[in-house]
Amino acid sequence: MPVLHAQRVKEVGVHATLLAADPAVWVSGLYGALRPSSRVRVAALVGAGVSDDAFAWRSELLWQFLLTPRARRGVGAYGGGGIAVTGGPDTEGFLVLVVGLEARPGSRSGWAFELGVGGGLRLSASYRWRRIGGQITSGG
Repeated sequence: MPVLHAQRVKEVGVHATLLAADPAVWVSGLYGALRPSSRVRVAALVGAGVSDDAFAWRSELLWQFLLTPRARRGVGAYGGGGIAVTGGPDTEGFLVLVVGLEARPGSRSGWAFELGVGGGLRLSASYRWRRIGGQITSGG
């Protein structure tokens, strides 16, 4: 009997993130992720923007648990945490906790919205494109 192995999912995308802090931080940039198993995603975000009318940047490395990773329709939920570094008027590191919703997590693309904490109240919106095992997934 053949053994079936989970195929890796690779994701790329764009994001915009707001940190409601003092001062507030707005960044937009690139998103990349790898799903080493069907329900686990390791994601990295980098972005540049403004804080207190000055240049700012933010980088994050997040581990996430997906509740419905294969759904090709509807909305899937996930949660996770990680670390972030924000630079600009102040440079600081943070622990990050997030919960999110994403459209069609098992399809080739979809939007995502996140709410979390880590340097302030964190709101993020992104659009993601996915590949499974080197092939674009069907559907979606």
